[in-house]
Amino acid sequence: MNRIAIIGECMVELNGRPFGEMQQTFGGDTLNAAVYASRCLSGSTQVSYVTALGADPLSKGMQARWEAEGIDTSLVLTDPARTVGAYLIQLDEKGERTFMYWRTNTPASHMVKHPEFEQVKETIIQQANLVFLSGISLAILDDSDRDTMLSTIRRFRQAGIAIAFDSNYRPVLWDKDKDKDKVKVIDKVRSNYARMYDTTDLALVTFDDEAHIWGDASPYETVARLVEQHGVKEVIVKLGANGCLIGGREITKPIHVATEEVKTVVDTTSAGDSFNGGFLSGYISGLTLVECCQRGNALASIVIQHRGAIIPKEHTEHLVK
Repeated sequence: MNRIAIIGECMVELNGRPFGEMQQTFGGDTLNAAVYASRCLSGSTQVSYVTALGADPLSKGMQARWEAEGIDTSLVLTDPARTVGAYLIQLDEKGERTFMYWRTNTPASHMVKHPEFEQVKETIIQQANLVFLSGISLAILDDSDRDTMLSTIRRFRQAGIAIAFDSNYRPVLWDKDKDKDKVKVIDKVRSNYARMYDTTDLALVTFDDEAHIWGDASPYETVARLVEQHGVKEVIVKLGANGCLIGGREITKPIHVATEEVKTVVDTTSAGDSFNGGFLSGYISGLTLVECCQRGNALASIVIQHRGAIIPKEHTEHLVK
């Protein structure tokens, strides 16, 4: 059986208007990707989520819902001293969102220190074919734990596991000390991302993030930088409504994969995450990169027509299993 191990953090999601109608669910970039990958895959591939939760009812309730989505939770650590974070999504009339977060000192931000994390690492080495994480997976850790995580990812790759990474840049997470020296903060991001890209086989990045961090003038420049400077084997640059661009060491000329126009955009919260889930489900199943992008685009176009990061399962049931 193939196994994808996805590393990150999930939080309670509040979606709506402050002191008005509010929907409670859960979400997080890598968890969203895990849910959508699981929905697209048959029983021949196991999607495992790697994180830490508390021992409280919110944590237990979230884990039960992941299991209902077919996600393996055997690599979820329990930290009874802490509880999960939360975030509020506020939407404007165009479906664009703003966030408020309460995520200080969460279990996931301490997972590397957990006494059972070493066993989780060994299980991944023994059983996983692919490991996926994001910039948020790194940003929530302190400097020491981030170094440990990056060393762990290098160890996974040395063991023959393919590594996939989405840069998913959230400035506030990298500026925990509210440093007024923005150059210092961006240098820290670049240093850590460069180390991550050096151990990445598949980069699933958003052009807006890469342009902000590195100053790339075009998605073609993003592809060239990741391939030439870091040796990334396969690069997917997400372009929002314009689809995505495929590049890589063995691709002479980058390939543009268009997506169909969505006339009614309700909520773009999980557009990139659902793309990642659809893409990874195709990738682990042996589809071509173009087919993986087409699946990711199709899934994202459905998700953004509904409210919330994880939409009801019936809206994605027609996708290929």
